[in-house]
Amino acid sequence: MQFGILGTAGIGVKSVIPAVQASDHTAAAIASRDEARASAVADELGIPTAYGSYEALLADDSLDAVYIPLPNGLHADWVRAAADRGHHVLCEKPLTASADETAALFDYCEDAGVTLMEAFMYRFHPRTERAAELVASELGEVVSVTSNFSFRLPDGAEDIRIDPDLAGGSVMDVGCYAVSAARLFLGTPDRVYATTTDTRDCGVDTRMSGVLEYDTGATARVESSFDTPETQYYRVQTFDGWLEAKPAFNVGPTASAELTYATDGRVVTETFDPTDSYRREVEAFARAAETGETPRVDREESVAVMRTIDAIYESADTGRAVELD
Repeated sequence: MQFGILGTAGIGVKSVIPAVQASDHTAAAIASRDEARASAVADELGIPTAYGSYEALLADDSLDAVYIPLPNGLHADWVRAAADRGHHVLCEKPLTASADETAALFDYCEDAGVTLMEAFMYRFHPRTERAAELVASELGEVVSVTSNFSFRLPDGAEDIRIDPDLAGGSVMDVGCYAVSAARLFLGTPDRVYATTTDTRDCGVDTRMSGVLEYDTGATARVESSFDTPETQYYRVQTFDGWLEAKPAFNVGPTASAELTYATDGRVVTETFDPTDSYRREVEAFARAAETGETPRVDREESVAVMRTIDAIYESADTGRAVELD
């Protein structure tokens, strides 16, 4: 599959483009609004073609798919533009700024006959797969989940992640991982209560703490922050044991990963060899696009995560718990 890269964002340059190149697929073209920048990245990474506009790349009919790592607030417009040209789309999270807009984006891509997948790379790491398997088949009923993804954004930083016009905020940037993990183990909550704080007076949340409640009595606590040292983990508590992963989401391709769990009075730690979760994500997306199968991160999951995020923001605004239908 021939991939076009829409933008020169760090996550693409450092992680996704090398992942495509390590797979059986090809990073065939890259675009930037600055043609010199696109050419420099293309030369650095051995990409054959560089374009000075996103429109020019999308007009390249030799491409099969487009990867979009642009700022959050630009995702939906460029996903639609790519779909209009018949390109399958792998787009960074979050796809949009609301559940309704996410559902509409999937409708648009389905009408265009292209595959759309949201790029939650951690879902493709073997440790995540094993954690889901253990909770589903070997541990008892889930009582609670705690999930956190936080890091310290430098003071005074001018960053798209704190730009309200680009759908910034800690929830949208890293809190979505915490919500995704809670849903992986417990599903969509029945009600949400959350608080957010804007510690930088920037117009978006820089810190969030939320409680997701389920009619079964289970709960999940989710947190995100731009104000604290890097923390990323999830812990699942069950009636008969527990399971924990840290760092949970962004594990480098040369780093091993551990999963620790307790059941039947024993504590077990499993170690996973270094794995490029971005490559596994790319390969899974390409397979879905080529075969027409449903991606692992599908419409249902993407919309459900955003419904929960919508409820987090509504609860934080109103100071009340929000019921999800």
